[in-house]
Amino acid sequence: MPGVKSWRSVFLVYVQPRVRSMIFLGFSAGLPFLLVFSTLSAWLRDEGVERSVIGFFSWVGVTYSIKIFWAPVIDRVSLPFLTQFLGKRRSWMLLAQLGIVVGLFGMGGLDSHSQLQYIAFFAVWVAFCSATQDVVIDAYRIESVQPEYQGAMAATYVLGYRIALLMAGAGAFYIADYFSWRAAYFVMAISMSVGVITTLCLKEPEHRVLEVEHFPVSHKNILRRISSGFVGAVLDPFVDFFARNGKVGLLILVLIAVYKMSDITMGVMANPFYLDLGFSKKEIAEISKIFGFIMTIVGAALGGMLVVRYGIMRPLLLGAIMVAATNLLFAVLAVSEPDLLLLAGVISADNLSGGIATSVFIAYLSSLTSTAYTATQYALFSSLMTLPAQLLGGFSGVVVDSYGYTIFFIYASTVGLPAIVLVLLLMRYQKLSEAYIQD
Repeated sequence: MPGVKSWRSVFLVYVQPRVRSMIFLGFSAGLPFLLVFSTLSAWLRDEGVERSVIGFFSWVGVTYSIKIFWAPVIDRVSLPFLTQFLGKRRSWMLLAQLGIVVGLFGMGGLDSHSQLQYIAFFAVWVAFCSATQDVVIDAYRIESVQPEYQGAMAATYVLGYRIALLMAGAGAFYIADYFSWRAAYFVMAISMSVGVITTLCLKEPEHRVLEVEHFPVSHKNILRRISSGFVGAVLDPFVDFFARNGKVGLLILVLIAVYKMSDITMGVMANPFYLDLGFSKKEIAEISKIFGFIMTIVGAALGGMLVVRYGIMRPLLLGAIMVAATNLLFAVLAVSEPDLLLLAGVISADNLSGGIATSVFIAYLSSLTSTAYTATQYALFSSLMTLPAQLLGGFSGVVVDSYGYTIFFIYASTVGLPAIVLVLLLMRYQKLSEAYIQD
């Protein structure tokens, strides 16, 4: 097939230094996440904090969903002193990482009974810095390599992220069991040095420098400067997106909103489903940790190689089909007798398809951004990718209670059909556009 690379050259993409560096940046991004969510909840409950109070801590997660509001600042503002020596992306990355370190040390140094409000403050601070780091790492990843390598960058990022989740989850539990929760958070803060060292060793990527209009300083120009800054930081990224994509931009945004819907909808009820089948927490943890982790990494790596070999659209279609299809395997599990081998097989298939879909979809989103507004546009895409799916996922329990697990998993699979149709429409549009250009 002309234009198709050999599998050997495809595999060698993973030896490129910038591709390998994403393992460490992925680790730095994944480490704070559980420390302000499930690990923090476990710490507080273990210390006897009321469940109602612990529930309020879940609002910390809103920080990750609203990062679009300060992403334009990251795109446009240079940091004094740091930017001069590190460049715009690395300076923001380092600042965010140091903020996470300070926040984790702060949380570890507090008493959960008498200083709970300060723990909440530091949790919000860590989440804010972590979301900021996510924005900068996404921008760095997109600007570092060409679109065909974005799948591989995403795959190595997922590997590092998953390793960090294991450390911030199971690792923190082990440390807390042998020493204390405070010690666990201190160790996690020190572990962020992986990200700090990586940032200092990286090479700043090339990106377009936005031209900022300057006005003479006077009272009558203040409003003009504010409006100009708002247009440049917030509106221009959206105008740029539709200028490059035209009417098909709306179709692309709808695809972004629905692509992960099937996966997220099913994921909400996965653990309750395993427990209701009669599997023990230990069995679920071991199978998810071993098979889930391995197959996610294999799927992400395979997705990255498929993008290099075949481009983005065909692997994107494959990911959408596989995610919808594997949800039907859960329907089979729901009508079968509890069997650990079957559970392992279903979890393996689900995580393999999820890994492929995730790395390919990240590559697709990366290809849509302009280097002039990388951070802002990707933050918009990532928010649009998760928010509608999370809202729909909130009704998962209602569907299960009303119709049972079998119907729910068929429903979760059906939710994935719009993504398949939209990818096919975009592939047809792309083919027609290429034929028009050739003519």
